[in-house]
Amino acid sequence: MSDQNRQVPCVDPLLHRARPRLPDHPVRVALLDLLAEVGTVTSTQAAARLGHSSGLCSFHLRQLARHGLIEEAPHSGGRVRPWRLRWAPTEEGPEEFAVTARGLEDESYQHWLAHRDEAPGEWRHDESFSAVVHLTPAETAELAASIRRLLAGYRDRDEDPAARPAGTVPVAAITRLFPLLGS
Repeated sequence: MSDQNRQVPCVDPLLHRARPRLPDHPVRVALLDLLAEVGTVTSTQAAARLGHSSGLCSFHLRQLARHGLIEEAPHSGGRVRPWRLRWAPTEEGPEEFAVTARGLEDESYQHWLAHRDEAPGEWRHDESFSAVVHLTPAETAELAASIRRLLAGYRDRDEDPAARPAGTVPVAAITRLFPLLGS
């Protein structure tokens, strides 16, 4: 069985409800994040932003639709197929998306850990770290904005693949800032 079709058991019951039996894949995580950011995207637009082929993005967009996470957006016909998140603007939609996206991130990281020995030598490590810091809500928002600004310079490369240095590959950059309740 290929890694692409590998089923990863889901341990979070809410995640399981939101995303039954969706095979994990880093391209799908990136596509969901991109759709959350921009709203509507075609496979060609996704390919330009994520650095993959439009065929690969098209395949994974169809898989996300097959699992009920996204849907084809209204369009004027033709071959262009824009996609959007399936959730209507309700209180539950964004929360379920957040749970699904975080679950996909976790599964992608577990996949990386299980298969990192297959990566070229220079890619066999990761730069994961964590820290507990004491912040106010305003400082937390400021820190999040600083991280977004830092990453923006690298995300600009999504628009122009020719501007990427040789040897670049998609790398997941995940930041979660949340209070440790009861601490």
